[in-house]
Amino acid sequence: MDPMTEALLSDAPASVLARTPVPEEYPALYLRAEDVGMFAGVSDKDVRESLRFGPVPMPELAPDEVLVAVMASSINYNTVWSAMFEPKPTFEFLRRFARTGGHATRHDRPYQVVGSDGAGIVVRTGTGVRRWRVGDRVVISPAQVDDQEAATHGDGMMGAEQRIWGYETNFGGLARYSVVRASQLIPKPAHLTWEEAACVTLCAGTAYRMLVSRQGAAMKQGDIVLIWGATGGLGAYAVQMVRNGGGIAVGVVGSAHKAERLRALGCDVILDRTEFGIDDGEQDPKETIRLGKRLGGAIRAEAGGDPDIVFDYVGQATFGLSVFLAARGGTVVTCGSSTGYLHGFDNRYLWMNLKRVIGSHAANLREQWDCLRLFERGMLVPTLSRLYPLDEAAEAVRLVQKNAHIGKVGVLCMAPEPGLGVTDGALRERIGPGRLNPLLETPVPVG
Repeated sequence: MDPMTEALLSDAPASVLARTPVPEEYPALYLRAEDVGMFAGVSDKDVRESLRFGPVPMPELAPDEVLVAVMASSINYNTVWSAMFEPKPTFEFLRRFARTGGHATRHDRPYQVVGSDGAGIVVRTGTGVRRWRVGDRVVISPAQVDDQEAATHGDGMMGAEQRIWGYETNFGGLARYSVVRASQLIPKPAHLTWEEAACVTLCAGTAYRMLVSRQGAAMKQGDIVLIWGATGGLGAYAVQMVRNGGGIAVGVVGSAHKAERLRALGCDVILDRTEFGIDDGEQDPKETIRLGKRLGGAIRAEAGGDPDIVFDYVGQATFGLSVFLAARGGTVVTCGSSTGYLHGFDNRYLWMNLKRVIGSHAANLREQWDCLRLFERGMLVPTLSRLYPLDEAAEAVRLVQKNAHIGKVGVLCMAPEPGLGVTDGALRERIGPGRLNPLLETPVPVG
């Protein structure tokens, strides 16, 4: 154990952390540039074959960056894309970033540390960092923005140099340390454990922007919201937000087991897509209309109307149905596309019924802070379901690749065991520990 890890695990004060040396290398989950192309002609691109675990060099800090000791992280589908080298190898993103010059050149390396979620402790700050100090407990927003771009000051997600940390940058969160910009930090909710807090920012922030923010669908009370993949990382937060906002949540899942878990989230209407013949493949237009009529009838019968908003991160397999099912004047809000990013739909149902499609991506820092406030007030709870140690994180990514998970799959990085990191036990008790992880497998497995 290196001295910094030893100091962190013994809850050393900030003054001790500040004078304790950081290691020259650290354990991480990473990809190798030399492996790009390894899945050519392979039907099952098993991410366990491309993901590596081992030591990587510690990078230097830019003036506006901090070094975070990552206590826990979680798996997002962008790591699946990275590890399959699809839709394009993320090393291309790193090379493009490096061409902007300065400290960005550090990101173009023959390896990439992946991961876009994290909760941990600040152990170093760059010379230009003003609002954060060594010892601060933080969660990390995945959106890295350029504060010198004009567009960033209107909406951080609109800047041309906006990137997703650990996907379009190096030094991601599936590691014991990570380098992030100070503008990615948010105070960690004090009542959450490290692994709970690490499951929040990417998915909850993305769902918040999609549904609640004025940049997204701007959901209002009484809206019927159709949520594809309602027990997934994004969907499970969307269900909570719809119910908090006075909407009617219509959750679509792919199995009886997932339907049972969705009831634990209090979803208003639960539909199993397999009962309607909807699979992960792309439907032809005539089949989409047939399936849409059946599913739409069920939604109207259960919810009282057509969906005012359709929440779609599934993509190719569902997008045509989303456009068909949305109410006249309704909104389809989309991101991600886990089943494929080439979407097909019958434009007559969009144009003649005055529907809207909104593309949404991650969340700006203001949206992230507003979203985290809901956790602190007990209005949103984590959706952690399983937990893996860092050296088995490739197995966790494979679980998500196969869609064999529910909620969020967490990874313990520097934290030696589950349950650590709570600094406000009284708030945790007021919210109710039994409410905090409705999708959690009990007892929480590690590996």
